[in-house]
Amino acid sequence: MTAAKVPGVEARAGKFPGPSLIPELNAIQARLGWLPREELVTLARELRRPLYEIEGLISFYPHFRTDPPAKVAVHGCHDLTCWLAGADAKLADVAAGLDGDADVEFTEVSCLGRCDIAPAVAVNEHPAALEDTDALVAAARADDLGEAEPTPSGRAQPWPNDPYAPGEERYRVLRSVLTGERTAQEVIAAVTDSGLRGMGGAGFPTGRKWQLVADQPAGLKYAVCNADESEPGTFKDRQILADEPHLVLEGLLLGMVCTGAEQGYVFIRHEYGPEERVLRAEIEAVRAAGLLGTDVLGSGRTLQLDIFTSPGGYILGEESALIEAMEGHRGEPRNKPPFPGVHGLWGRPTLMNSVETFADVPVIVERGAQWWRDQGVGESVGWKFFAVSGHVERPGVYCVPMGTTARALLDEAGGMAGGAALQAIQPGGASSNFLGPDQLDVPLDFGTLADAGSMLGSGALVAIAEGTDLLAASTNVLRFFRNESCGKCVPCRVGSTKAHTLLTEAIDSGGLDDAGRERILELEMVMRKTSICGLGQVALGPVVSVLGMQRGATTVRQHPKNDDPEVDDKTPRA
Repeated sequence: MTAAKVPGVEARAGKFPGPSLIPELNAIQARLGWLPREELVTLARELRRPLYEIEGLISFYPHFRTDPPAKVAVHGCHDLTCWLAGADAKLADVAAGLDGDADVEFTEVSCLGRCDIAPAVAVNEHPAALEDTDALVAAARADDLGEAEPTPSGRAQPWPNDPYAPGEERYRVLRSVLTGERTAQEVIAAVTDSGLRGMGGAGFPTGRKWQLVADQPAGLKYAVCNADESEPGTFKDRQILADEPHLVLEGLLLGMVCTGAEQGYVFIRHEYGPEERVLRAEIEAVRAAGLLGTDVLGSGRTLQLDIFTSPGGYILGEESALIEAMEGHRGEPRNKPPFPGVHGLWGRPTLMNSVETFADVPVIVERGAQWWRDQGVGESVGWKFFAVSGHVERPGVYCVPMGTTARALLDEAGGMAGGAALQAIQPGGASSNFLGPDQLDVPLDFGTLADAGSMLGSGALVAIAEGTDLLAASTNVLRFFRNESCGKCVPCRVGSTKAHTLLTEAIDSGGLDDAGRERILELEMVMRKTSICGLGQVALGPVVSVLGMQRGATTVRQHPKNDDPEVDDKTPRA
C-alpha cells in the first residue's frame, strides 16, 4: 500500500535528513569561540554529512562565525528602542574608543532583547546597559567576566497568572491530569472556553490549536515552546522565562499530555543565556520530581523535555522557519498548508505555542475558564504581559488585564520620561503600525487594535516623545526587517532593501516627496500581498502608518483577521 502524500511538501523533498547539526555547531562554537574548518571537516566525516551542507547552514545563521574572534566581542544594538535612547551616537563613541585595540572587536547586531536598559550591549554574550561596557570589557580582558543573571522583576508576589503561592508545591495541575483527576479533554475544554489566544502575535484560539493536534492519528507527535522572542521592543517572554519557568514548562507538558506528544522542546534565542540556564535548572527539578521519563506517575505516559538553542535570526520566530532550523536546515519559512499541527517537525503533528501562551494554561485549568474571562476589561479576557520601552519613565514588563488602554499602561510605566509630550506609540512591537496620541484610549486587545489600524502583536509598547523624527523611526524599523529577511522570496528581499534606500536618501535630503511617497506605497502593497511570510508582509506597514499620520489619514490596514485552521503563534506573521 502506497503511503498517502501530503500536499505542499514537495519543495522539501531531497533535503538532508536529520539529526540536526545545529546543536553540534553550537557546541563547537561554545568550546572554541568560532568554527574552524578542521572541526567542520571532522564533523562531516564523523556524521557522514557533506561539508557543503554544513557550510550552507553556517552561512545562513548570524550566530555562527568562521574566523577567530578577538578576546572581547562587544555587540551593540541600534534598533528602535536603543535608537530612541541615542544609540547611534553613543555606540559610535564606544566603537571609536575601542578602535585599534587588538583584543576587542565591535559589531552592530539586531535587537538583544534588553530594551528595558536601552541602549543595550552584550560583551562576550553578557548583556548589559551601554554604560557598563568599559567595566565588562575590562572583566572580559582579565578572564573575570562571569555569567549574567536574569533581570529581576522587582516583584514581591507572583505574577497574576501564577496559581502557586510562594513555597507551595508546583505542577499540581499536571499531576491532576496524569493521575486521572482531570481528563485531557477537560483541559482542552477549559482552554477553549477561556478564550485564550496565541500571545506570540497571531492570536489564534489556543484550544482549537490543541484540539487540532489531539485529533491527528495516534503516533509520534511533538510539542514546541517558541521562546525565540526577537522583535525590537519585545522582552516580555524573557521576564516570564526568568520568573515563571515552572508555568512555561507545566503549560508545555499539559499540551503534550493533551495532544499525545511525548517529546517537547523549548526553542530559545541564544541571546537569552541567563534565562536558558534558569530553564535548564527547572527541567532538572521537574525530572527530580518524577514528572519526566517513562510511565510518569504510573500514567503509562512518556514525557521528555529538551532545549534547542537558536543559531540566530529573527525569521526563526515564524513557526515553519523554526521547524526548518530544528530539522537542521536553513531557516526559511515554508509555504502553507500543510500547517505544523498536521505536518510539522520531522513531518509529524506538532503543537507550537509561545512562552506566554503556555504560561497561562495552568491557572486557567486550576481556576476555570470563567475566572480567566473575568480578569479582562469589558469584552476582553484574561491577563496580558506587555514590554514597555522607549521614552517612558520606568521601562519594564507589566501584566495588566487584557483590554487595558494604552494610556493606562503608560501610566503604569510612570508616564513619559521627564514629562515629555507623547507623539506616537507602537502598541504591538516593531511589526505594528504607529498610533498617535489621540488613540491612547484604545483598549489593548486583538480586535480593538486591529480596528484602530494596528495590532496587539508581540505585546510590546514603544512610546515616542514629541520632537522625534517619526519617519526616521519607522525607517529604523524597516532596516531591522531588511537585515532580518531570510532572502527566500524576492518581494521581501528586494523590496525591503529598495524601500530602505529610498527612505534613507529622502531623510538625508530633507523629506519624502509625492513621487517617493507613491513609490513606498506601491512597494508596501506588493510586499504585503506577495511575500511568503509575515516578515515581508509587515515590513513597510509602520512606515506607511507614519505617512498616513502625517497626512491625517490611515493609508494601510494592519494584519488581516486570522481564520486559518492553524497559524503561527510567534511573530513575524501575517
